Amino acid sequence: MSQIRPLIPLLITAGILIGGNGLQGTYISLRALQEGFSTSLIGLVGTGYNIGFAIGCIYVTRILRSIGHIRTFSAMAAIASAASIAMVLWIDPWFWFLMRLIAGICFASLFATVESWLNARVTNANRARTLSLYRLVDLGSVTAAQYLIPTVGIEGFQLFAIISMALTLSLVPISFADRSSPRAPEAIKFDIRALWNISPLATIGCIVVGLTNSTFRSLGPIYAEGIGLSITAIATFMSVGIIGGVVLQYPLGIYSDRLDRRLIILFATFGSLLAGLYLAFFAGSDEWLNFIGIFIFGAFAMPLYSLCSAHANDHAAEGQHALVSAGMLFFWSCGAIIGPLFASFLLDIFGPQALFIYTAVVLAAFMLYTLQRMAARRAVPAGERSMRFRNLLRTSSFFNKLAATPEDKTPSGRKKS
Repeated sequence: MSQIRPLIPLLITAGILIGGNGLQGTYISLRALQEGFSTSLIGLVGTGYNIGFAIGCIYVTRILRSIGHIRTFSAMAAIASAASIAMVLWIDPWFWFLMRLIAGICFASLFATVESWLNARVTNANRARTLSLYRLVDLGSVTAAQYLIPTVGIEGFQLFAIISMALTLSLVPISFADRSSPRAPEAIKFDIRALWNISPLATIGCIVVGLTNSTFRSLGPIYAEGIGLSITAIATFMSVGIIGGVVLQYPLGIYSDRLDRRLIILFATFGSLLAGLYLAFFAGSDEWLNFIGIFIFGAFAMPLYSLCSAHANDHAAEGQHALVSAGMLFFWSCGAIIGPLFASFLLDIFGPQALFIYTAVVLAAFMLYTLQRMAARRAVPAGERSMRFRNLLRTSSFFNKLAATPEDKTPSGRKKS
């Protein structure tokens, strides 16, 4: 415990950020619906956040190198807090789009700052315990935050104020952390062509995850409201999908380390597709049938990002793992920009069931592409892979390094990343 104690302020800060971010995503979709925004405008607002997140992913390393961790975190937390509370002052979809874009830049930078700071403080002796606590913080804070919506209510300014307060208070625990600022991270050269050459399948896979999973996070509340679920049931619906994502992460990861990883990607995609079709055509408006469906969807869909990232690392050369980590997050962001916007138009035209029909079509296309890549390229033998499966959060490229273990070594004993 003495090894973990210095990291507790950083973990508390991460919990506040992750919970506030999860609350904001669900709440803004529901509040926008109440304010009379069309589904396509709600999709536009969600896209604003993802555009900002992609920008933050690209520039955060430069910011950290320029002004350091403490100043970066303080500035981004203050801006994100102001952007959150500003949304209640002017109810307008284009203004909300701008505020969400700013919030996306800030949250990408805040997550990267915290995870870079954690990486500078963890050792191999406490890495596994820190990672377990971090994932527990992630799951617990996101799930608990959803239930603030039915507790406080959608109307008024209260939830906007709570989100702003959370972002401001995130400065407090980090202020009690180690007073020394960690060394700025090394700059990562971003090369899209190199990433594509490393693994076309992983690149497309991360885009697909952005197209589908991020669309669920942005428009899931709209789907749930459209089929008649109560506010409490909507919070449960979103939470169950997130919890479901934990269940199959490690079983799928273990098998992907032993077998052709693309077979597991194919299996997870197929499971997600079936769950999407079930939600679109069979769940109807029954609460429990929707809870079961979204739990299964989350169980298969949420591990896809980690599986695709692991597949890319299988083909990465020594020294390319940082590029892969940043690149996969960027490609996920690209999919997350397009998905909510396109799917929102479909919901406007065809109704809430269109969300999971769209998801199923995208996943079916990815299955076909996976089969094509399996025919075009041989599998990397398990003994030649440069990295084991890692259960990754899509918070920053630094999480991949945090999730590294001492066992991630090449056959010659050199560390892989």
